[in-house]
Amino acid sequence: MKVFTDSLGTRVELRFDESIEARHILVIPTFNGKYVFTRHKKRGVEFPGGKLEDRETIYDAVCRELFEETGAKVKTITYLGTYTVYDEEPFNKAAYKVEVDAFIEKCDYHETLGPVLYEHLEDIHEKDKSILLKDPCIQYLYDQTKTM
Repeated sequence: MKVFTDSLGTRVELRFDESIEARHILVIPTFNGKYVFTRHKKRGVEFPGGKLEDRETIYDAVCRELFEETGAKVKTITYLGTYTVYDEEPFNKAAYKVEVDAFIEKCDYHETLGPVLYEHLEDIHEKDKSILLKDPCIQYLYDQTKTM
């Protein structure tokens, strides 16, 4: 287990046990050697993710959220870890590295403006980054994908 404190001072615990039930997902996708981000309309550039819908499997949620926010189709999915955010109401979020097979251009990317690709997280201007990209747990997970 790894322990982090987010920018709001909230405790975050990362475990590497895929059996932990999670209702939220984070996707760290790559395509042709670049990381795939989405530009959220309010928060800025971030990795895709969201909540599971009723009766949806975690893998279905990964594919759906990635497609909704970027138009990307999944080639491979690799589990990274599950982190618990000890907010007023604690929640678990499972994180996955995804290799993207292809993109389908869409007219609507839900609450985002579609995909943006960067070679490195550090290539994104600080003012454009969502608060989520500044989160130490998400940065740790990103760093882990560099060696995969």
